[in-house]
Amino acid sequence: MSDFSLNPQNTALVAIDLQNSLMGHQTAPHSVEQVVRLNRQIAEALRTSGGLVVWVRVNLNDFLSLPVDQPPQFGSQPLPAEFSEIAPSAGLEEGDLVITKRHWGAFANTALKEQLRLRGIGTVVLTGISTNAGVESTLRQGTGLGFAFVVVEDACSGQDSEEHRFAFEKIFPRLARVRTAKEVIKALG
Repeated sequence: MSDFSLNPQNTALVAIDLQNSLMGHQTAPHSVEQVVRLNRQIAEALRTSGGLVVWVRVNLNDFLSLPVDQPPQFGSQPLPAEFSEIAPSAGLEEGDLVITKRHWGAFANTALKEQLRLRGIGTVVLTGISTNAGVESTLRQGTGLGFAFVVVEDACSGQDSEEHRFAFEKIFPRLARVRTAKEVIKALG
């Protein structure tokens, strides 16, 4: 892994669902606060090097409803619009791109693919919450579109530690390079 490097000019950070509605949630194995802090560090390093930062959020009031055995529970009343906004602590800045999705994956029925291609992005540094929903769905969709991925283990977290561990040990290494935030920041330098 010592030869791991990233060209910021064709690399984008895609941060999944670091929005107000998730800031109070319990996640594992990493806390929301740790995930947000490391995402902010990666975003700052990438911006400084000339790369693109993309924040993906889900509109909780417009979540695509499909027949499934365990549908997401958002309640029967519409949620306040600010629940779907990127959390201020995440570090959204002017010039960053914000993509709104309606389901788990960030590429399905959004402009993410087109925006990345338009900017010459070939490598995606992927982070966020939740490992086994938004992050994994985005990774699977994006690899099918031909993007190379680096998934940042300590800048992601899930609903439970075992699901997170399984994804990072058994699934993600087959689809992407798996690294830590420290390794990604160093690779951008």
